[in-house]
Amino acid sequence: MGKGDPKTRRGKTYRGNYGNTRPHAAKTVAGSRTVAVAAKKPAAVAKKAAAPAVRRAAVKKA
Repeated sequence: MGKGDPKTRRGKTYRGNYGNTRPHAAKTVAGSRTVAVAAKKPAAVAKKAAAPAVRRAAVKKA
């Protein structure tokens, strides 16, 4: 597992390749980052109304 192994980070560095082991930072276009962040915000979710507590009568054993 060294320079000759294309599956390791050292092997990819030696060969000059990139992949899952040596990922690049995602390139962003100027101005698109603010749009992406704004789009990711979750919409306001309406909370469910709490159901009133219901008391159940105890079952009598015969």
